[in-house]
Amino acid sequence: MRIALLQYPVVWADPQANVGLLNERLAAIAGKADIAVVPEMFSTGFCTDRPDLAEPWGGGTCQALQRMADEYDMAVMGSMIVKEQRDDVQHTTELRNRGFLFAPHTQPRFIDKRHLYKHGGEDAFFSSGNQREVWEYRGVKIRLAICYDLRFPVWLRQDKGNMYDILVVVGCWPTARIKYWDTLLQARGAENHCYTVGVNLVGIDGLQIAYCGHSAAYDTWLNDLAGFADYEEGTRIVNLPMEKLWHFREVLPQWKDGDEYSIES
Repeated sequence: MRIALLQYPVVWADPQANVGLLNERLAAIAGKADIAVVPEMFSTGFCTDRPDLAEPWGGGTCQALQRMADEYDMAVMGSMIVKEQRDDVQHTTELRNRGFLFAPHTQPRFIDKRHLYKHGGEDAFFSSGNQREVWEYRGVKIRLAICYDLRFPVWLRQDKGNMYDILVVVGCWPTARIKYWDTLLQARGAENHCYTVGVNLVGIDGLQIAYCGHSAAYDTWLNDLAGFADYEEGTRIVNLPMEKLWHFREVLPQWKDGDEYSIES
């Protein structure tokens, strides 16, 4: 599985500009990757006080993502702000930090961020999700997590009925706390016996918060295959051979010893 990690600055609160920039980046790697991964809230930056930036699921940004997936024959993963009407309460709209997978010529799949970052005001802005879905794409099972979700190992823990091959994490993770990002990405890969891909942004956002990147792709031995420098803008394409992962699980079948558990909403 060839995965492109797109580490770059996000234009603050400008979905049209960000969709255009993503199109340019995907066009440059067409035919070279199976999946392209972009940072959390790729179309706006981490705006938690701008409900006007939220789009309906299936709106203009979604349509653009589907067109790009179809045209360039690669899936796109990331997250964005969406709004949806609640079925049980009239005239009530909920906002979501929605993670997505747009694959070529198929219906998009999504999950909503489970753990909302109170320190950044996210819990007052978004409603949380509870989907623990594993998506299969081109024969590979993938789990998506969004930024703060990375800190909660039980939420991301594989169980025997919910196995995945690649954990993809999209983030807006500031420089001030980047060591946690580095450590937790490796920890989730080690405990779940999977490849781990994390994509973060770089630059200074509209709130003057700095992001140094540290996007990474860890193999089963926790080697970083991407090798980004601090604050580097660019794209890395890594190949994650599934046969190597599956062999690793046969040689060290630690997943068979995992505890049975359930998560309460």
